[in-house]
Amino acid sequence: MLAYLQLLRLPTVFTAMADIVLGFVLTHRSLEPYPTFAALLLASCGLYLAGMMFNDVFDRKQDAVERPNRPIPSGRVPLAAAIALGTLLMIGGVTASMWGNYWSSGVAAVLVIAVLAYDSFLKRTPLGPLGMGFCRFLNVMLGASDYTWHQQGSFLARPQLVVAIGLGVYIIGVTWFARTEAKQSARGQLAAALATLNAGLGVLVWLLWTWPNEGRVEIVLLLLGLIAVPLNLRAIAAIRDASPARVQGMIKLFLLNYVTLSATLVFWHTADATLALGTACLVIPAMLLSRIIPMT
Repeated sequence: MLAYLQLLRLPTVFTAMADIVLGFVLTHRSLEPYPTFAALLLASCGLYLAGMMFNDVFDRKQDAVERPNRPIPSGRVPLAAAIALGTLLMIGGVTASMWGNYWSSGVAAVLVIAVLAYDSFLKRTPLGPLGMGFCRFLNVMLGASDYTWHQQGSFLARPQLVVAIGLGVYIIGVTWFARTEAKQSARGQLAAALATLNAGLGVLVWLLWTWPNEGRVEIVLLLLGLIAVPLNLRAIAAIRDASPARVQGMIKLFLLNYVTLSATLVFWHTADATLALGTACLVIPAMLLSRIIPMT
């Protein structure tokens, strides 16, 4: 069981859950209707975990050389079983998305294509980080996809579109930072990745500054600063070292802070401290599980 959970990189699925919570409240201001929210949450989890599974399926030959202890090359998880489980998770994710409207199903279908494209070939090209960022963009938009049932217009509008872009750019930076995590990384690459990540944060700051929200902007910007400043200081230290252990540890911090970043945006749009705190609490199972299941 541990081998399968390692293959799924289970701790990281909580970042995908944060996407759905954020996307949903950006278009509803609460988690109602609960059945639709639950369906989109299940859809995201299924597609995200399937992506993790197929990542190792396509990487099995490279992992046999660089990471022979990974579940598939070590023989702890048979290749056929990994493919079958990944396929079931993907089908389940798309099926769950059908509980929403036609936008939900459409986004889920595009997300399937984006995930398989990234896992199979994009990640080995310079477009790899862009592909991962696009997947994250789609996941946030999946959470927002029930928009047209409740409001006029399209869900492809502010604020959800800008938030999804900002978080997508953030993940582009994280993916670029992790590009050569298995070996000594180039400092220039890491610095450029950190700059990209901060550009994603800049998009979010621009949105907060230009979108009226009943006096909460100053508080939310302060919270973003409390996230961004320590994160950048730790990242700079990792860039100076650039060893696999330091880089991989930094990637873990980037992903855990992604959840608190999402929680901050939930508070910005809803003024619901309980809902924001509940979103932030997704960090807890991610941190606990990451002690036995690596996030990278």
